[in-house]
Amino acid sequence: MARHSHWANIKNKKAASDAIRGKTLTLHAKMIEIAAKKGGDPGMNASLRSAIEKAKADNVPNANIERAIRRGSGEDKDGVIYEELTYEAFGPNGIVFMIDVITDNKNRALTNIRTILDKNGGHMGAAGSVGWKFEKKAYFEVHAGHLADDAVELGIIDCGADDIVSIGEGEYEVYAEAEKLGEVKNKLLKASFTVKKDELIWKPKDETRVSDVETGKKILELIEAVEEEDDVKSVTSNAEIDESIFAQL
Repeated sequence: MARHSHWANIKNKKAASDAIRGKTLTLHAKMIEIAAKKGGDPGMNASLRSAIEKAKADNVPNANIERAIRRGSGEDKDGVIYEELTYEAFGPNGIVFMIDVITDNKNRALTNIRTILDKNGGHMGAAGSVGWKFEKKAYFEVHAGHLADDAVELGIIDCGADDIVSIGEGEYEVYAEAEKLGEVKNKLLKASFTVKKDELIWKPKDETRVSDVETGKKILELIEAVEEEDDVKSVTSNAEIDESIFAQL
């Protein structure tokens, strides 16, 4: 079941900066606010509880978390209303993208993302033009200690996974049906696996191999530019960029 995986958010490795830290804090606040619409008590709202856990894992201050809960639950009447949207796009050499957005102004988000794409060799696609090339999946990063790969994979399969990728040193990428995110996570934890990340992602049905340095550079620059837009949550591509290209950037 293992295979080499390059589907997720391909981008240049960037050093930590105030700008990146600021966007991380803002993104977590938005996700908490959206989850809190279903209720401000994390004990009764699994989505909110998960959003809080992820925020704390990224060292978001408790004051920020509490403020976001108040805005999302309606306790703070000055809170804004956020929407979750997905845009479909084309890039260099036919590479395609799914761009997830959390915004309080979808017209602004659409205009800004379209401008960024146009400036970086891409263009916006119509609804449905790209989405059929991806599938929504539950995604986990799992640590399994020093168990043998075969034993680990069988254990993870028993937890409800439908695909597993070994990435070395007891680390695995695990995929499951999107609607089973919470169920599979709970089973992994009960089976004594460490779940380092859990989220819903777009997984390409087929990847397009990129071995040309200039093409790879253009794709990475486009992804990085889109990701820097404040309203963008994540960018997923179907590009499988050769490892050798990263060493030349």
